[in-house]
Amino acid sequence: MSEIAATTVHEAYAFACMKCGYGWEQSYEIEHHVDVHGHAFVVYTADGERVPSPLSTPTCANCGGHVVRIMRAGRVAGVQELLRKQQTPQTSESSAKDRTVSTAATPERHWRLSDLLHPFHRR
Repeated sequence: MSEIAATTVHEAYAFACMKCGYGWEQSYEIEHHVDVHGHAFVVYTADGERVPSPLSTPTCANCGGHVVRIMRAGRVAGVQELLRKQQTPQTSESSAKDRTVSTAATPERHWRLSDLLHPFHRR
């Protein structure tokens, strides 16, 4: 197919699998082309390889599921950073202060998919 015009844009998306809860981000080079007959078509590449459009049928890289939420870039990284901060041990000073306030043990937190997706809900 012969082309008469092409432009390339860079876009990134965040994805969350509704089946297994796996989240990831991917950046794409999106080439917009117009052939000699005036028909527009788009070519997506990720990491130098041609890939199908992530917007049409996204597939979870973890479980292969196709029920995937697509979000703007940075959403998954933001949640992962939040979870990392919550799992970081407290400093000895704040730990001592917490022990004086309450001696009851805190139950271990079990994360559900809804917990992970809570920051994505619009307000």
